[in-house]
Amino acid sequence: MLEEKIDSSIVKDLYKPPKGSHKGQNGVALIVGGSKRFHGAPLFAAKIASKIVDLVYFSSVPENNELIKKMKSELCDFIAVPRGEALDVADKTDAILIGPGLGVSDKTKSLINNLLKKFPNKKFVLDSDAFAGLDKHLLGKNCVVTPHKKEFKEFFGLDASKKAALEMAKKYGFTIVLKGVEDYISNGEELRVNTTGNAGMTKGGTGDVLAGLIAALACKNDLFLAACVGVFINGLSGDRLKEKVSYYFNASDLVNEIPKTIKHLLN
Repeated sequence: MLEEKIDSSIVKDLYKPPKGSHKGQNGVALIVGGSKRFHGAPLFAAKIASKIVDLVYFSSVPENNELIKKMKSELCDFIAVPRGEALDVADKTDAILIGPGLGVSDKTKSLINNLLKKFPNKKFVLDSDAFAGLDKHLLGKNCVVTPHKKEFKEFFGLDASKKAALEMAKKYGFTIVLKGVEDYISNGEELRVNTTGNAGMTKGGTGDVLAGLIAALACKNDLFLAACVGVFINGLSGDRLKEKVSYYFNASDLVNEIPKTIKHLLN
């Protein structure tokens, strides 16, 4: 097993939009999340994704779809899709994020598993509420799962650890991002350790930003690379904010800092 700490050199392998590229060529993502109770989570994911890819389909309950329509700007495109039409638009996308603020019900469980069954070769990022009712046997090399320690324990029945993350990635063939003070990223063969980030990132929404960032990067990059870069950049953006304002920043600040961090790293 190759274990390695992630550093800034990892961004050199990222996809870069070619000159003369047209709309849609640089990534299309679908975000399935939100519920009547949870509005902010999928919006954070959509905001960061819109800064990375050309087009974001957003599938949620009617209340959230109305919010996303109001967020349209000249800088990005959101297309709100009724929850019942998620399966229809999924085929148009490069990567699908499921989970932020989704809530747990028979309908959401069915939707998650049906998406995975219908699109076994589509890239998926599974986060938060997606773990409730998810059929583990539908997971594979096309999936990134992003649990924190409690979700890992509940989903896999194992105490979260570096070793357990590697074992589960190897068993199911997926890429895992086990979130914690140190993040462990593995595809079952390689293990990366991320040490960026700080206590200012305990606030609600920062994990949703991470999920949206990984999904957006996954549109045009290898899944393992997207997971590693996403975790590193998300945490480093938090560290840059800490230098400016100490621990007093939120998920919206993180969304705004990430493009500046990427530019800094690429330069």
